[in-house]
Amino acid sequence: MEHITSSEVAGFGVGTLLLCATIAAPKVDAFISASQRSSLGLCKRCGDLRMIACSRCRGTGLIKANGPFSFNLIDTLYQSEEIKVKSVGCTKCQARGHFSCPDCSNTSTS
Repeated sequence: MEHITSSEVAGFGVGTLLLCATIAAPKVDAFISASQRSSLGLCKRCGDLRMIACSRCRGTGLIKANGPFSFNLIDTLYQSEEIKVKSVGCTKCQARGHFSCPDCSNTSTS
């Protein structure tokens, strides 16, 4: 990288900032939603829904049979209606897709 211009340096800087913002977005969103729930008097974790989505299956109760990282570009691009993605039930949540909130279940109302 001999003769790098100021425009290229600015481009690298902006690209780096965008990448950092993209990576940090879920954590910032979780922080803001927790503070909003707290200010409204709701449970910080579930928002008084009394259930939390499973982190493994993301609330669906199903996982692809080949695993979460299986990806075949040819099959994805040319997938016909006859080919169905094989799924198995999530073992972490027993295929329910959610758990009861540990914060709300500790303070049960009688």
